[in-house]
Amino acid sequence: LTVQLLDKIRPEFVRGVSAAVINLLLDDLQQDRVLNALEVESIREENPARADKARVLIKLVLNKGKKSSEKMINHLIKHDPDFSATLGLC
Repeated sequence: LTVQLLDKIRPEFVRGVSAAVINLLLDDLQQDRVLNALEVESIREENPARADKARVLIKLVLNKGKKSSEKMINHLIKHDPDFSATLGLC
């Protein structure tokens, strides 16, 4: 369910998530060992546009499955409750 939910909100997430929230998510997901240092660095370095960072981040997390998707959703709710509500996450 979590993976499908994250996949469903992908277009809105890419369109609306802020650069600041992306950076917080990258830090949290690295701390949770969902993403490794190389993945975080490549998202930050290789994607100058905010939307591209968001697109790569959500795709990476989706590919890692349910637990990872769950963690990302929880961090998103914590860091941006208003945006999360708009996405229908809470």
